[in-house]
Amino acid sequence: MSTTSKEVHQRIEQQQVINKALDETKNNIKKATDEARRDIPHYTQLVNEYQEETIQAARQIADNYLESQREFINSFQSALVPQIEAANRAGLSNWTSPRNVSEQYARLVSAFADNTIAVTKLVNSAMFANLDAFKRSVQNARDNVKEFSRIGVNSEKTFEEVSRDTAATTTTTSFP
Repeated sequence: MSTTSKEVHQRIEQQQVINKALDETKNNIKKATDEARRDIPHYTQLVNEYQEETIQAARQIADNYLESQREFINSFQSALVPQIEAANRAGLSNWTSPRNVSEQYARLVSAFADNTIAVTKLVNSAMFANLDAFKRSVQNARDNVKEFSRIGVNSEKTFEEVSRDTAATTTTTSFP
């Protein structure tokens, strides 16, 4: 074999080795992404379970709080209502009536429960907003990598053309 055909043969072998390595890498990436895709239902289930647990916990917190307040109000009314009503009959204003106090307190408790549920909704909404932002950043990264790859390929093609032109110019202008 001549030196030139040896070089060509070596270049072909090198290109085949490189192509094989790149194909294996591509296959490994495909396997990894397929595996990640198979995990999506699991992650979706986890997010759903998180939301269900959060909503259920908020409901239980509100229910427990309301029950404890009901017990408090009932105890308060049964212990103090007779004395306060007697004092009201003696000339105090009606705003200190246990019924009024209990009603106002019950409204506060109800507002607390409503706020707890509203905060839970806000947390879930923020979580989904962050998931959407992450999704957009992944898409943006994918698009950027594609563009960087295109730029790299174009640069390599330009480099190859310049090298070929330089080699051709060098061989035609070589000194005798």
